[in-house]
Amino acid sequence: MAEKRDYYEVLGVERNANADEIKKAYRKAAIKYHPDKNPGDKEAEEKFKEAAEAYDVLSNPEKRARYDQFGHAGMGGAAGAGGFGGFSGGGFSMEDIFSQFGDIFGGHFGGGFSGFSGSRTQRGQRVSKGSDLRVRVKLTLAEIAGGTTKKLKIAKYIACDKCGGTGAKDTNAYSTCPTCNGSGYVTRVENTFFGRMQTQSVCPACGGSGRVITSKCDKCGGEGVVRGEEIVEIRIPAGVGEGMVLTVAGKGNAARQGGVNGDLLVVIDEERNPELVRDGNDLIHNLNITVTTALLGGSVEVPTVDGRVKIKIDPGTHAGKVLRLRGKGLPDVNGYGTGDLLVVVDITIPSKLTSEERKLVEQLALQPSFQRAESVKKQNIFERMKNFFQ
Repeated sequence: MAEKRDYYEVLGVERNANADEIKKAYRKAAIKYHPDKNPGDKEAEEKFKEAAEAYDVLSNPEKRARYDQFGHAGMGGAAGAGGFGGFSGGGFSMEDIFSQFGDIFGGHFGGGFSGFSGSRTQRGQRVSKGSDLRVRVKLTLAEIAGGTTKKLKIAKYIACDKCGGTGAKDTNAYSTCPTCNGSGYVTRVENTFFGRMQTQSVCPACGGSGRVITSKCDKCGGEGVVRGEEIVEIRIPAGVGEGMVLTVAGKGNAARQGGVNGDLLVVIDEERNPELVRDGNDLIHNLNITVTTALLGGSVEVPTVDGRVKIKIDPGTHAGKVLRLRGKGLPDVNGYGTGDLLVVVDITIPSKLTSEERKLVEQLALQPSFQRAESVKKQNIFERMKNFFQ
């Protein structure tokens, strides 16, 4: 038999460590070797138990004093006589460790590791739950702006209409569960470091009902569910965004033998808009205007989520100028106001000119308002026009 390691060495603390240091060290070791993080690793499981045994002794002032004086020899007494439980006996269970040290982790061991956190069911029948379903819904910016309602036909498992989801042929197709003798619970006795403990849990064979099906429904084969479809109406709030997930409770797959339905998870996809680009709650539109409109000003139309509106362009508007239309963006999904529509101005310069147009531009270039700095006078007329609108 392998020699037991020193408890201080197991937790990696000094012999004069205080209670908080011991508790912190045990928490670190327990998380590192937790069975959920090391599935199938027997060595990790043994180290997990070893850390629990060390903490059981070093966290108790009386046990620690005895251990400091006599070492492991002082821990060998019977649990009933000396209060030193039988970790080394191998008769304890992982579940007992979780329940006895659960306060170290805020009531749920390991902060949410599966399998053990919350594994002890309360007294009462265990209720199974159907699996969740995931669907994607594509929305336009207009639908996102105002919120919308979608009706979807969902293919899923539904409760069998012949047996009502119970899985039994009829109300007489049951017998007393042989595992729990109809009580719905099973009792077991285990050795722990507190001595022999008796625990009671929901019967795994009947789920706490105290009876089992003897004659199955011939339509669902005792499962209580069959393949089917359901029309689900989904209310989508205004302001949702790409990748956001909405949960519709109880609209997932039906559970076996009369349990609770799973949920429907609705993933939001945004339909691309050819004129508007979303930036958070703001919308961006790139507006192309002519040279004459940039010079003289005027009125132009721009798109919004609920139609087109006219805006004013001031004379002498330069490329890159941003015009802000307040409140013409998208609402915040949490109700914190509405974004704006940002109109970014760009100026379209003709790539080709007729001879008459060229003469007009050359005449304009000679006017005082079109004169550039002396350093650029040698550039040709088209380069000067291009620089003017940059």
